[in-house]
Amino acid sequence: MHLYFEERNETPKEEYIRILIAHGFHKEVTIQDFPLRGNTVYLHVKRRRWIDKQTKEIVQRDWNLVAQGTRMTAEFADFLKEISQY
Repeated sequence: MHLYFEERNETPKEEYIRILIAHGFHKEVTIQDFPLRGNTVYLHVKRRRWIDKQTKEIVQRDWNLVAQGTRMTAEFADFLKEISQY
C-alpha cells in the first residue's frame, strides 16, 4: 500500500514574523511504515519549502522533533491525526 502526503501550503507558525512565499518542495521521501493487514505500507512525503521575501533565505519546518513512542516526527503525527478527522 502506498500513501502519498503533500505538506499544506501553511507557513510554519514559528516563522510568523517573516513574509514567506511558497517555493516548491523538497525531494519526496519514502518511509516504510508498519504493515497494515499484512500489506507493506509506504508513506511518500513531499515537504514544502518557502522563501523569505526580504532575505531570500529558504525556510522549512523542523521535522527533527520526534514524537515520543513513535517513529515519526511530532508534526507528522499531528498531521496524521488531523487528516484522520475528515
